[in-house]
Amino acid sequence: MDSFGFGQPHNGVIQMAYIVEDISSAMHSWAEQMNVGPWFLIDHFTGLNAKYRGGPTDADISLAMGYAGHMQIELIQPNDNKPSVYKEVFEARGWGFHHFGIPSFNFDADVAKYEAKGYELAFIAGVPTGGSVGYMDTHGELPGMLELIEVGPTMDEMFTKFYRASIDWDRSNPVRVFG
Repeated sequence: MDSFGFGQPHNGVIQMAYIVEDISSAMHSWAEQMNVGPWFLIDHFTGLNAKYRGGPTDADISLAMGYAGHMQIELIQPNDNKPSVYKEVFEARGWGFHHFGIPSFNFDADVAKYEAKGYELAFIAGVPTGGSVGYMDTHGELPGMLELIEVGPTMDEMFTKFYRASIDWDRSNPVRVFG
């Protein structure tokens, strides 16, 4: 079975994401209580050519990525009250688990495959790794949305860099710049 440089298999879950009220507090709590980190933070992110439920969006979030073993943990803080996949989940269930991230080696085909299963493409955007992400609304079949993360060399390189920083992390410099 093929795997990424950060240890997760090409055909499985590579990320678990949570929406949080205060990303700074959440990063420090996860680091102190569960030794997850260091965190790589983007203070403001809207995505490139972002679309929410078919229409353009510029909803702003902060996001941070860190590792618990080989599993990437993503923390997401909405920075405004604009309609978004984060706001809709918060309004339905409150703060907490939001989505599973899985790799996509053929993004358009994977979106079509999940749409054929009855899932709706709730959000799509370009990301700093050069690819796209698409959040599929599983309509409750799974305990959260399913994020398709387009795979390319930059994605594996960046996520592996974050993972390597977590190995033998001594808890110094717990928050770092994304990228």
